Amino acid sequence: MNKLLIHLHLFSGFLLLLCCSEPQPPGLSLAGNWTIILDSLDRGIQEKWYESVLTGASISLPGTLDDAELGTPSSLEPAINNFVLSHLTRKHQYTGPAWYQRKVSIPDSWAGKELELKLERVLWESQVWINGIPLGSQNSLIVPHRYKLPGDLAQGEHTITLRIDNSNLFPLINVEGKKYPDPQGKDMAHAYTNHTQIKWNGVIGELSLEAHDAMVISAVQVYPNLKRKKLEVVTRLDNGPGRSSSGKLFYSIRTSNSEKLTEGSHNVKIKTGEAEYSFTMDMPDGMEPWDEFDPNLYHLEISLKVDGQLLDEHTVRFGVRDLDNTDGVLKLNGNRIFLRGTLECAIFPLHGYPYMEKSEWLELINKAKSFGLNHFRFHSWCPPEAAFEAADEAGFYFQVELPHWSLRVNEDPATSRFLEQEAERLLEAYGNHPSFLLMALGNELQGDAEWMNSTVRALKEKDPRHLYMTTTFSFQRPLGTRPEPQDDYFVTQWTDKGWIRGQGVFNDQVPHFNKDYSSAIDHISVPVISHEIGQYAVFPDMKEIERYTGVLKPLNFIAVKNELEKKGLAHLAQDFTMASGKLAAILYKEEIERALKTPGFDGFQLLQLQDFPGQGTALVGLVNAFWESKGIITPGEFRNFSGPVVPLLRFDKAVYEAGETFKAAVEVANFKEEIKRATLKWKILNEDKELASGELTDRDIPLGNATPLGSIRANLQVSEAARLSIHLTLGDSLYTNQWNIWVYPAEQAGTGDIVYTRSLQEAQKALQAGEKVLLNPDYNTLTGVKGRFVPVFWSPVHFPDQPSTMGILCDPAHLALADFPTDFHTDWQWWDLNIHSKAIPLDGTGVDPIVRVVDNFVSNRSLGAIFEASVGSGKLLFTSIDLATDLSSRHAARQLRNSLIRYMQGSEFQPNQAVEPGVLSDLVAPVQPL
Repeated sequence: MNKLLIHLHLFSGFLLLLCCSEPQPPGLSLAGNWTIILDSLDRGIQEKWYESVLTGASISLPGTLDDAELGTPSSLEPAINNFVLSHLTRKHQYTGPAWYQRKVSIPDSWAGKELELKLERVLWESQVWINGIPLGSQNSLIVPHRYKLPGDLAQGEHTITLRIDNSNLFPLINVEGKKYPDPQGKDMAHAYTNHTQIKWNGVIGELSLEAHDAMVISAVQVYPNLKRKKLEVVTRLDNGPGRSSSGKLFYSIRTSNSEKLTEGSHNVKIKTGEAEYSFTMDMPDGMEPWDEFDPNLYHLEISLKVDGQLLDEHTVRFGVRDLDNTDGVLKLNGNRIFLRGTLECAIFPLHGYPYMEKSEWLELINKAKSFGLNHFRFHSWCPPEAAFEAADEAGFYFQVELPHWSLRVNEDPATSRFLEQEAERLLEAYGNHPSFLLMALGNELQGDAEWMNSTVRALKEKDPRHLYMTTTFSFQRPLGTRPEPQDDYFVTQWTDKGWIRGQGVFNDQVPHFNKDYSSAIDHISVPVISHEIGQYAVFPDMKEIERYTGVLKPLNFIAVKNELEKKGLAHLAQDFTMASGKLAAILYKEEIERALKTPGFDGFQLLQLQDFPGQGTALVGLVNAFWESKGIITPGEFRNFSGPVVPLLRFDKAVYEAGETFKAAVEVANFKEEIKRATLKWKILNEDKELASGELTDRDIPLGNATPLGSIRANLQVSEAARLSIHLTLGDSLYTNQWNIWVYPAEQAGTGDIVYTRSLQEAQKALQAGEKVLLNPDYNTLTGVKGRFVPVFWSPVHFPDQPSTMGILCDPAHLALADFPTDFHTDWQWWDLNIHSKAIPLDGTGVDPIVRVVDNFVSNRSLGAIFEASVGSGKLLFTSIDLATDLSSRHAARQLRNSLIRYMQGSEFQPNQAVEPGVLSDLVAPVQPL
């Protein structure tokens, strides 16, 4: 039997009522909009709307009510509050049943065939009637809803009625976002939320009718075994009652360019009803394995014949790969792999729902690959078929999850059963895709661990082609600190021995670049992947506002923009974005490199490369929500430390004293192929001047990481403060990496005619006398924001109780910094300075600081750490950074002090802004809580 598809293609424009369509020949699309009626009072079933010709607006499907601008218009206005800052704002919103109806003509050529209606990607429950006859209901968030039409359906015109309800069908799949006042904003799982995609109502994928004979091939699954060179094929036949017979299954395997590799047939005894038939064949010659570098794909064509008559045929595409966790590491086709991943949280800011075309997913995946990534983790949702098809072709690895982020796992039997069914449906629909590597039951689950383990056990028995995990991390102890018995791999932010991501380290430990996470994972017996690393907030990019031309309004961005304008800071908005973004990129680099240096580590999952516009406007991305550049870092620059082959150095620190010896151990994280007799070239530059260089020759670099390849040493003799860059390159390849270090002379500058004081009273006396004063109070006594190196974690709305600044912003060309080499943003040499400081509020003073501290986008204060001003007849340079204590060991603090003093001693020290003595007293006020 040849399947005949009628695709419900759509036309723009609105009609009051769709009456009828012309009969279509087999295989041609049916033109047609759908009549739509909203049923907010849920009267439709009671009043039997399915028996009526509905009169209402017209909507184009595939599509949503939001696309059609149906629902309650938003009345929100931009404001700094939790309503607006929760997430992007839907222009129209509707929750509840909506009724869709259209007429369809069944062609004469379909006489005697069985018909099936396909609705791809529905949120959440669908019910279907044909000519008023009920066909049932379905509620999957993962796979298409399919309905069999009555077998005696006559040719000609018929009425199809859909009732789609996007209400929360199973509330316990979702953790509640208690910080968000809008009831529609409390659901957090990304399959059903307004924080990433939206709670749309409609059908967004394929709508079609399929016609087939009574005996049909309903599914084919391919189970490759690369080690044994075998393919097991399981075919499901759906045979009508009372029609058992004998037949033959014919098969052939072709390459992507249609070259036939093998063919054959098997006799089958066809049973009544639904049954599975399996056979095993030798893997044909010429069949190559699938991975990220060689995504080889093959087509298995299965046809069913009875008494020589072709009844059905079915084609599946598959790849040959073996995935296992032997020796506690991830292996694909016997080779170690390393997952270089980012989360995919269903963020599609134009339409508010996922891409449904393969071309769209290919474009998205190729953007991720340009940054060196090879992996998406789908946080509490599963993408559609088009995503898997694209990943298969691109060589990209997926972890998928059930629509599940709950703190009350297995409290409700109906919810548990729904999730178990979703898992089975997911495996059947997408199990053949080689890109489908990993699966978890949900995100950060808490509750019944026994149910989680038993569910995973059943999935492993059902489909061994993937690796499984109970929960992607958990805050429930001991659940989140060590693998569960059924876990094939372990995604976590810590173990019972410590952190395996930088958020718990970078602010509290002096910067060092010789560390990894070995001590925290050496007792874990399954592959370990770090959970949601990063989450470094970047200040909103105001240029993004104009990009929102679809169903969502960026009121959160507009509110911040308005606040900056009100406070006179709007001209700095782009600088805030760049400074905070550059700091985030520096931290992401070290996060990733520590993972790559850790022996036996198996990957990372960023949260995330792309902005997350929900959960309090968590703009943690180096690219925006549209996967467009913010100008922070190029894909090539990011790929240098996140690609399949990454040169690495282990060294002690970022700041050195002149005359010290720089020592570094050389490694290469290599997850592509063995490299024989390689040469590693290194050099140290002071701007464009080469200070030292060398080569490590004849090095064999195996697959994997943490292989010692040698060391480099260089004397750091400089006559003035310098930022040096260290470059390491693998031969003449594109695999290169670099790091910055800072070297400062040992001397401490004398103050000369400068009055250096920590006392406000002494400073005021000297200023009154016309002196030049460097006022450096004990920062612990000041009212201000506690100094911090890392920026806001995730979002200042979602996590309000945190030191909430986002790094420094300065003009490197300012003469006060002439002897303190710096970029305009925070880098590692600022760590000690930031930690030993406070940011001082300057609002209303008219003071423009030399070193500004970027505030978070909720409070938007003007904050400074260094500023200059005339006070009466005196000249003041103020800093809230500790430049007084332990200067013999705090090299950066000593050098910054030197630079400020030399600036003040020169003729260029002429402050162009004035501060009244009383204002200065207020700025240096005793500690008040902020």
